[in-house]
Amino acid sequence: MAKQQHHNAVASDFVAFLNASPTAFHAVDEAKNRLRCAGFDQLSEKEVWDLKPGKKYFFTRNHSTIVAFAIGKRYVAGNGFHIVGAHTDSPCLKLKPVTKVTKGGYLEVGVQTYGGGLWYTWFDRDLTIAGRVIIRERKEGSASSYAHRLVRIEEPIMRIPTLAIHLDRNVNSDGFKPNTQSHLLPVLATSVKAELNKVVPENDSVESGKKANDKADSTNAKHHSLLLQLLASKLGCEPDDICDFELQACDTQPSVIAGAAHEFIFSGRLDNLCMSFCSLKALIDASSSEISLEEETGVRMVALFDHEECGSNSAQGAGSPVMLDAVSRITNSFHSETQLLEKAIQRSFLVSADMAHALHPNYMDKHEENHQPKLHGGLVIKQNANQRYATNAVTSFVFREIASLHKLPVQDFVVRNDMACGSTIGPILASGVGIRTVDVGAPQLSMHSIREMCAVDDVKHSYEHFKAFFEEFSQLDAKIVVDI
Repeated sequence: MAKQQHHNAVASDFVAFLNASPTAFHAVDEAKNRLRCAGFDQLSEKEVWDLKPGKKYFFTRNHSTIVAFAIGKRYVAGNGFHIVGAHTDSPCLKLKPVTKVTKGGYLEVGVQTYGGGLWYTWFDRDLTIAGRVIIRERKEGSASSYAHRLVRIEEPIMRIPTLAIHLDRNVNSDGFKPNTQSHLLPVLATSVKAELNKVVPENDSVESGKKANDKADSTNAKHHSLLLQLLASKLGCEPDDICDFELQACDTQPSVIAGAAHEFIFSGRLDNLCMSFCSLKALIDASSSEISLEEETGVRMVALFDHEECGSNSAQGAGSPVMLDAVSRITNSFHSETQLLEKAIQRSFLVSADMAHALHPNYMDKHEENHQPKLHGGLVIKQNANQRYATNAVTSFVFREIASLHKLPVQDFVVRNDMACGSTIGPILASGVGIRTVDVGAPQLSMHSIREMCAVDDVKHSYEHFKAFFEEFSQLDAKIVVDI
């Protein structure tokens, strides 16, 4: 049987999304492209919004958070918002403000750990660099302007080599315990080769050459000239035009559909680009036809936040007012009465979508025996009595009922009582906004590794579940009575 027959279209599209999204900035850029192609109009938070029922919009913040929404044709101010929230960031190694490190005849790149990564998995991988750069754009006869540009070097340019076992005889018995400050620096080049390959400016005079070298010395004080040359070549500018950047190390191995039965996806950043992609595609497809928003009384929304992996406390994280700002501005665009916002929030519902821990066959004791999510088993509803997840009986019921109506599988998860429980954007938004929330996620293995894995089936299940949520929630919610 041909390999393609094993691949469902949603999973194949997801792999393409992953390969276009090495960083949160690139993930937002890819999301923007898809939304524009689907007829969504871009808004600016700096401008007044002129919104219409039946129309579709999106905006970005910091180019690392994106909020997209489709307004029902029967929407009026005070009606609810049906939201799926996820995050665009993943644990990684981010370049420091000063990256220039030279030791033992090697040029190394200074990096800092971002989030709670499995850092030992970054050793002996073919690495490159991607992110955003602020560059100076020079125009004859006018002052310089400054541009935000995304950059990605495709080829492997760095590596973090492990120490030979001959020099660390007890590593297998005592465990691999790298020091993240001393041992986690990628090697960019040797000093000898870097010097031989150094770009020498072509100048007609000694004086002009001196000025050029002075500029280069100033620019290169923080970073190796070789690194700046690589970035400038990719950006089509001069190294001295690079003013600042936010870059990270990235694995060059592409995301793939794999496994003997072609049932898995092997990739980095599944946490949480899987939920970001599935919710985004669900919103686009649930709002694509001429009649899809005809009977909709609410607003269908996807909010993909940055900085979840380090606590969400930023201007573009879930701890910021970005989602509440969007809900408020949409509500106020249709009516100026202030109490309508509170009414809208109480009629709204958030699906906090973040990947879940699948049962590991080699570590079965890490899961509670009655709560063992499996690959191919569908979305996992996460619960925690101490509110590390925001799920309750009402929100859990809503999500299960939608699954039941569409014959979609669903699973349950609680962490063992003797283990610490992680958290998500769910409790942050539930407590900060006051919105009903359910925490869910597709099951995966190797979470926070440089190379994770999930099931092809669960990508399709997640997409279908989110799409059904957008299409069914308004009617289902009208039947639920709680606070009377």
